[in-house]
Amino acid sequence: MKRIVTIQDISCVGKCSLTVALPIISACGVETAVIPTAVLSTHTAFQGFTFRDLTSEIMPISAHWKKENLGFDAIYTGYLGSFEQLEIVSRFMDEFKTEDNLIIIDPVMADNGTLYPGFTLEFVSEMAKLCGKADVIVPNLTEAAYMLGVPYVGDGYDEAYIKELLVSLSQLGAKQVVLTGVSFESDQLGVMAYDGETKSFFFYFNEKLPASFHGTGDIFASAMTGALMNQCTLQQALKIAVDYTVESIRKTMDDPKHHWYGVNFERAIPMLVERLNCSRSH
Repeated sequence: MKRIVTIQDISCVGKCSLTVALPIISACGVETAVIPTAVLSTHTAFQGFTFRDLTSEIMPISAHWKKENLGFDAIYTGYLGSFEQLEIVSRFMDEFKTEDNLIIIDPVMADNGTLYPGFTLEFVSEMAKLCGKADVIVPNLTEAAYMLGVPYVGDGYDEAYIKELLVSLSQLGAKQVVLTGVSFESDQLGVMAYDGETKSFFFYFNEKLPASFHGTGDIFASAMTGALMNQCTLQQALKIAVDYTVESIRKTMDDPKHHWYGVNFERAIPMLVERLNCSRSH
């Protein structure tokens, strides 16, 4: 049985970060170890949330795992909230990287043209360095623009611009680069990817639904990670992750009593498992 470790915060209510990564990757039939970088009562779209930093726990956990001779088929990072966490996670990757495992980094720090509160350009620079250690990175368009130091263009881009971004991102050091939130048609939304070793591009789109919810990036990255651990190629994993994310949004929109703070990804898990079973049989 494959085992991964995911390193990110846990929002006790809010359907993002570890509260989606753990169930989604587990549903993919993959043992999911966790290192919570912080505990929040809710995600940050709520007012008055509590926050407890757990940075000081990361290295003791790492040391214990080393003592127990534990290894991982993938290391998957999400939201990292400080320079210290970036440095510690970088050391963790050095400790647990092998020839066979994958490092997957979702550089969660910006969206819609702006950095999240508390992040700076210096943090962006350090995150870009961390991405250089990855096998796969999954930034959105805003994060890509910040890491490359180029202007964010919003919707005003074409395929040539996206390809240029992808190639430039691969030069940070990651072997495979996935750009999320890409759209060339008003009714389509998806991803475009670049493999730095084969110099090949890949894109996949699904329906762009008339709704936006917190946490869909975490759902996408978690489903992609789970699919990769099921021997899917990156192209197969991206198709599954895009379709699962869209289905999660659709299930939410179909529920008149859905919560505003996240999507009903739980209701779409049967579809995810079915898609993985189909990919294994081919």
